[in-house]
Amino acid sequence: MELQALPSRICQVRRIVSAHLRYWHLDPLIDRAALGVTELLTNVHQHARPDKSCTVEIELLLDRLTVSVRDRDPRLPVAADIKDVAPLDTRGRGLAMVAALSESWGARPDGDEGKVVWFTLPALVEAKPQRGRAPQRTAAEQPTPRFTEVEPVACVPAVAHAPARSAVVG
Repeated sequence: MELQALPSRICQVRRIVSAHLRYWHLDPLIDRAALGVTELLTNVHQHARPDKSCTVEIELLLDRLTVSVRDRDPRLPVAADIKDVAPLDTRGRGLAMVAALSESWGARPDGDEGKVVWFTLPALVEAKPQRGRAPQRTAAEQPTPRFTEVEPVACVPAVAHAPARSAVVG
């Protein structure tokens, strides 16, 4: 998706990335992917020249999710050494966070006038049973049915119910 890396748009992109990951059933990756794309877009907003236009791509291949941001500023980012960032500084930790949350990350030139900054997350997610449903068993794991004799239950007379009515007029 193409956008201007403005604070209001960054929030929208975070929601779009989260929705795609939910659609792909990669819910455990949502927080890390949303944080990573937020950091990359914030860097475009703060540092990219001549404009703030960029393209965000998410790609799922086999067991790896790749999130990339392409902008028109050819300067490659340099991750600050976290030891050099003062405790109260509000800048300088973004790429260190991306490195910490991702499997790998990097930047590469994109033609003469731009770059791509990317990170990857492992997309192998163990399937968890849904709430309220028992886990499915294979045929070999099915318990042997046991039948017991039970006494017949006397029939209970049917209760007359009022006819069903709709709450919709007409």
